[in-house]
Amino acid sequence: MSNESGTRIIYRRTPESAAMLANVRRAMAITAALNRLTFDDADAIRALFSELIGKKVDESFLLIPPFYTAGGDEIRVGRNVFVNQNCTFYDLSGLDIADDVMIGPNVSLITAGHPLEPSQRRAATIGKPIVIERNVWIAAGATVVGGVTVGENSVVAAGSVVTRDVPPNVLVGGNPARVIRSIGED
Repeated sequence: MSNESGTRIIYRRTPESAAMLANVRRAMAITAALNRLTFDDADAIRALFSELIGKKVDESFLLIPPFYTAGGDEIRVGRNVFVNQNCTFYDLSGLDIADDVMIGPNVSLITAGHPLEPSQRRAATIGKPIVIERNVWIAAGATVVGGVTVGENSVVAAGSVVTRDVPPNVLVGGNPARVIRSIGED
């Protein structure tokens, strides 16, 4: 079930949850193969990542394994995207990464969560989309949660936790991440 904001709710023990689990199994098999590759296997990495997301990635796409996801079929990447090692992308409800994006090591882009109420936590998985706009740099160890857009040319500082939209052309940092300053061409 999705709404106009892109939020998707998948209830336990439904046909939709069974399909989600089948997709997790598919993604785990593909990422296991991908994670056996090395930096020198760029063409094979692109081929497996293309299989994972269901669309051919551009020749400029570069990913350094290991890489983790719980789905993959809702990841969309542009041209000249770099993903450093040990990143985790949970893409339930959509993960859009535009052209010229750089993602540092140990970055987590997590669209999925659960209800806050203790009695409901295991009853559903809730996905909210993440949008990473053009020319963004997400530095090492940052986490971006569902429902967030990171604006064009912005930088997310290392170790930050992004819980709200990031405007274009700014540096954000901290937990929760806040605007530190504007950035631009000097």
